[in-house]
Amino acid sequence: MNSVNVETIRSLFSSLERGNSEEFFHHVAPNVNWTVMGTHPLAGTYQDRDTFIESTFWRLNKVLKDGVRLRVTNIITADDTAVVELEALSVALNEIPFRNRYCWICRFDQGKIVEVRAYLDSALVQKLLDENEPPSAE
Repeated sequence: MNSVNVETIRSLFSSLERGNSEEFFHHVAPNVNWTVMGTHPLAGTYQDRDTFIESTFWRLNKVLKDGVRLRVTNIITADDTAVVELEALSVALNEIPFRNRYCWICRFDQGKIVEVRAYLDSALVQKLLDENEPPSAE
């Protein structure tokens, strides 16, 4: 049986609260299937960890003063799956707090996250990017 428990998940996700996403991503499989739900520029399905990080976390790090920082607010586990509710602790470059809420449904295999479905507020992400990313040169 490949089961996960609340204590393990809380420990794994604590690095995100400290702003250490690198430590967190050591526990994500290189070939993770990560789907970001919504209608914002970061939404989509990513077939590997590096593409996901580059397309989402690094892009957000450029518009958040101290990068992506997330705090766990609730964890539910069953067998190889954890449902993790999180809240953003970040402040945008324009000094406006970025207080998004997330629900990540994570499936584990041998201690690594192999699949994620992430739900969040699309409008808040769009507003953050619109107000803090430099206009693209076209």
